[in-house]
Amino acid sequence: MSVVSILLPMLAQATAAVPLAETGAAVAAPLTGEGLDYWHLILSASLPVKAVMLLLVFASVASWTIIFRKRKALNDALAESESFEDRFWSGVDLNTLYTAASDRHREIRGLESIFEAGFSEFTRLRGKRGLDSRIHLEGAQRAMRAQAAREIDDLEHNLEFLANVGSISPYVGLFGTVWGIMISFQSLASMKEATIATVAPGISEALIATAMGLFAAIPAVWAYNRFATKVERISVRYEAFAEEFSSILQRQGSAD
Repeated sequence: MSVVSILLPMLAQATAAVPLAETGAAVAAPLTGEGLDYWHLILSASLPVKAVMLLLVFASVASWTIIFRKRKALNDALAESESFEDRFWSGVDLNTLYTAASDRHREIRGLESIFEAGFSEFTRLRGKRGLDSRIHLEGAQRAMRAQAAREIDDLEHNLEFLANVGSISPYVGLFGTVWGIMISFQSLASMKEATIATVAPGISEALIATAMGLFAAIPAVWAYNRFATKVERISVRYEAFAEEFSSILQRQGSAD
């Protein structure tokens, strides 16, 4: 006896268990107009599933807030780097650049702050007698590395949150779905006859949690990858500038 010959009578019996009109009413319950009534699905979900949905909405809103702010911060950092490099390589005197960078009436960021830290330490060590020129250069390099690390750390702020949302949200949504399906099947214990029309509404409500988890995760993952790449490019740019500026300071130290 084949598997098909066994399943066909069972399928016919399950189909006959519920009248056609009742089946259509059960399936059409969450439908309004031409699509699903999402508010009906959300509001009729169990309390744990609603809590999961609320958590995912909060994660999504927080992610989009970070995405817009981080996008602006990284674009500003790139624009500042290009602007300062244009001034730096234009042939302007380093003391003039340092005077502008050390002006306490404005905030300096990025390459300008790295330049200010290195040149300040180089000038301070040069003012001490008896120190070798290599010590002057090493001090300036340490100061630039420390400032560059602070700048990169500031640019990387909140990227970890995006990574966590992108990796955890699908599982949080799946937890809500599993819980909702479990409640739906548990409610069938008191029913004599169970069909797909009986469990379909409950399963639809539970699957909303998975959809919301993906809605929160996909933009967070995309933004994290894009921003992490930009931060890496900016970090390489800072390191290259520090090396080039070190060469200039080394020539100045040798000339003195």
